[in-house]
Amino acid sequence: MHVGMSVQIAVRLGVEDLKRLDAAVARGAFASRAAAVRAGLDQLLREEREARIAEAYRRGYARDPDEDAVGEAGLRVGSTLLAGEELADGEPGA
Repeated sequence: MHVGMSVQIAVRLGVEDLKRLDAAVARGAFASRAAAVRAGLDQLLREEREARIAEAYRRGYARDPDEDAVGEAGLRVGSTLLAGEELADGEPGA
């Protein structure tokens, strides 16, 4: 999904990667090559953002471990809340 201005960039792909990309477009997985690349970039950036959040939790709990009180469910809820706060602050994301 495009929001605001877009900028065209050049990307070089190997022949085999391009064949797989075109096959995915041909079978309807993506509307176009550009849509496929945007979807891949969105996924990559989402995973990178989630890794940063997980690392922040790791650092925080290394300083002040309280896993018994929070538990895994609490960590998941906290991560979701943190992700929502970052989105509200204007950071692009999921």
